[in-house]
Amino acid sequence: MDLHSAGHRRGVAAAPHHAAAEAGRAVFAEGGNAIEAMIAMAATIAAVYPHMNHVGGDGFWLIRERSGRMRALMAAGPAGAGATGELYREHGHDSIPARGPLAALTVPGAVGGWMLALDAAKANGGKLPLDVLLGAAIRHARDGYVVANSQARLSAEKLTELKDAPGFAATFLPDGKPPDAGATLKQTALAQTLDHLAHAGLDDFYRGDVGREVAADLARIGSPVTRADLERYRAYVAEPLSVKIAAGTLYNAPPPTQGLASLIILALFERLRVADGESFDHVHGLVEATKRAFRVRDRVVTDPARVTQPLRPFFDPKFLDAEVEKIDRKRAAKWPAPFGEGDTIWMGAADASGLVVSYIQSLYWEFGSACVLPRTGVLMQNRGASFSLERGALNALAPGRLPFHTLNPALAELSDGRFMAYGAMGGDGQPQSQAALFTRHVLYRRPLDQAIDAPRWLLGRTWGSTVTNLRLESRFDGNLIDRMLSAGHDVDVLTEPYSDTMGHAGAVVLHPDGTLEGAHDPRADGGAAGI
Repeated sequence: MDLHSAGHRRGVAAAPHHAAAEAGRAVFAEGGNAIEAMIAMAATIAAVYPHMNHVGGDGFWLIRERSGRMRALMAAGPAGAGATGELYREHGHDSIPARGPLAALTVPGAVGGWMLALDAAKANGGKLPLDVLLGAAIRHARDGYVVANSQARLSAEKLTELKDAPGFAATFLPDGKPPDAGATLKQTALAQTLDHLAHAGLDDFYRGDVGREVAADLARIGSPVTRADLERYRAYVAEPLSVKIAAGTLYNAPPPTQGLASLIILALFERLRVADGESFDHVHGLVEATKRAFRVRDRVVTDPARVTQPLRPFFDPKFLDAEVEKIDRKRAAKWPAPFGEGDTIWMGAADASGLVVSYIQSLYWEFGSACVLPRTGVLMQNRGASFSLERGALNALAPGRLPFHTLNPALAELSDGRFMAYGAMGGDGQPQSQAALFTRHVLYRRPLDQAIDAPRWLLGRTWGSTVTNLRLESRFDGNLIDRMLSAGHDVDVLTEPYSDTMGHAGAVVLHPDGTLEGAHDPRADGGAAGI
């Protein structure tokens, strides 16, 4: 599977695991469209990359339809009816635990997003049946998948906090030990669940036999999520956030995601008028724009029902001009310790009809809550760990409330006629990797695969790390690193030339002549494929 795939006429897919990219390519070969390809990829990636995402997680879609309309599909699950501060205090917690049944406190939203995506696929000419779309995922879960390097490494590194969660060892620790990279694992119960959904319909996950079994297992382990929570759940369609810059119109998902921050970073960077990519001005400018954008994010983004001010003013030229004036072109601003960590996958797909899809699916931390429900094989996310138990906090825990999400899929309508879906995994790193990829490819015209391959940086937290300084991959030029240090950045140069800490980025591009291009990160286990 190639990391870069170009010149396609019917469809192209990019994913962090080669089996998911192949599932998308196979759908195109069957005559399916980009949304159908992404449904197949979303299911497959859960079967082969379970440390990063699962059907027990959440998802967000940005879709550019054939008509030109942009839509966001919001599939985040709310806190369960039993998720109260009192519950956690009764169990002796002053913060929400990251693992175990009390971490599995939000409804899995991802499958609800698949349902809306299936409707959108049909509205855009899709005709493939669900058993075809879920077929690859069922086969990988039933017959076995090859354990990726990152799954093997994270299983070993996080073993102490994972192994005692209900169902985890039986599913992901063969013989009671972390699997080796290259070993074969099966998710038999998940295969049966997906096969059932392929015939009963996706709604069964919430309001049918699967929903009943999920609820029974959640009750058995002591999760705050009830059957009524599952039955009430509906993903929904929203208008994407957007901002215009000279390069085109940029789109991202609204709250509870941090899409607002991703757009502000690029809008501020444009105003810095940096001429040279890979220069000190490029990296320093994006880091400082990130600090300004994260201050807005941490003040504003929460459950959309609780957002107290309109977001449009944050894209107003007057606001952006005032913010960019606060950026010192030569010195690093002091940096508080923002929150945000996570393990996620981004995938993209596009087809010749003009459909372009940017999708992100996540469990939050690696393996989420680590709770695997035995009857269905569903691995539950721990997204609710981002709630606060402090009364009056912006993202305070309450039943039915949506948690803050680091997830944010990006899509751009470029001034030269191209459409580009792009994204990354990695908590606070997501907006930064998006900005690095976008500026390198679009503003400084580096080929797509080179823009993704180039060394990256991360300000803030990800991958369960408590580090909040500025980390750089070792491939950066030494002179640039010296200048960053001299400017006052708290720099940590990582030993790895390609570090998982930087997350996994990818993109697909629909060119004006109808050709399609896709690329994914050499830091991941995937690639791009098309037809």
